[in-house]
Amino acid sequence: MNKKQSAWRSPWVVAWVAILVVFVVISGVRIFLAIDTNPGLVVEDYYERGQDYEENRLKRPARDPGWRMEIEAPAFVDVAVPTTYGFRVVDREGKPVSPEAVTFYAYRPADAGQDFSVPMEQIGPGHYRAEVNFPLLGVWDILISAKHGEDEFNLPHRISAGVK
Repeated sequence: MNKKQSAWRSPWVVAWVAILVVFVVISGVRIFLAIDTNPGLVVEDYYERGQDYEENRLKRPARDPGWRMEIEAPAFVDVAVPTTYGFRVVDREGKPVSPEAVTFYAYRPADAGQDFSVPMEQIGPGHYRAEVNFPLLGVWDILISAKHGEDEFNLPHRISAGVK
């Protein structure tokens, strides 16, 4: 009588199952990282902005004024409660700078329809403030943009509204 041997005793079967398990684990990790690190932000005019990307990328360091920018963010941001954000900008020597326009942008990674922007008002030399109201609970990407001539300098920040 010939007893049937288990397929698990074959090194070929074990190798194929191991390859399959490794593939599934790596795919799962890549899916997790793609979801966790993707800000979900896409600009409307991505094609136009990308056409001269290389040219602008090389010009930008030459035009860099060396500003130091800082966001004054509250420790906790609640949902549907007005919150004040500050922004300071100084030059290389530490003297206040007054850009032509400073705008507070809030992007909702999960829903672009909730994105909004607020112009920041100047309250002193190089010091700006805006009162904002986050309508939904969760993650928001903040970008403060300082425009100076044709150049735009951005400072990003991420918050979780309503989460302690």
